[in-house]
Amino acid sequence: MKPAQGRVDRGRLATRTIGYLPQAAEIDRSFPLSVADTVSMGAWHSIGPFRSLTRNHARLTGEALSTVGLEGFEGRSVGSLSSGQFQRVLFARLLLQDASVILLDEPFTAIDARTTRDLLELVRAWHGQGRTVIAVLHDIEQVRQHFPQTLLMAREAIAWGETSQVLSAANLRKARNMAEYWSPDALLCDSEDERS
Repeated sequence: MKPAQGRVDRGRLATRTIGYLPQAAEIDRSFPLSVADTVSMGAWHSIGPFRSLTRNHARLTGEALSTVGLEGFEGRSVGSLSSGQFQRVLFARLLLQDASVILLDEPFTAIDARTTRDLLELVRAWHGQGRTVIAVLHDIEQVRQHFPQTLLMAREAIAWGETSQVLSAANLRKARNMAEYWSPDALLCDSEDERS
């Protein structure tokens, strides 16, 4: 994952401890991979490019699929899955990664309510395990209910901290104004008084 500009400083955090789930639109599902193969890719950091998956990896793959409600799907092609099923597969892959920091880019976009609810339970479990989950979300209610810390952005950071404080009426109004005035020439988070 390369930034459009600047750089990402992960400090002393090893790359293998970071799990990433891209937007579903960024993934080519036409490549002929099975569900089990896709989930097994989560074990990459532990097996490397030249070793084979062990029976233990196969067991962990099955457990991950069971956790996300897809037991019995191992042999199916990822191209044959619904959007919600495919998102469950990607979450199962994250389970196999066993990362301490999990990055989710719009993980609940274009999936059904039941899948969203089930996957949010998995996010809650990760929180309970002390993992860091960073998600790009547009559903304010999901953020309020499931994420204790929030960075509110609209072209730039508007507020960061406890979700209940960050998602105040004033901050949401400021974000909405920034979104409505989206143009290359727009002022950055200035109050209306300062724009006059």
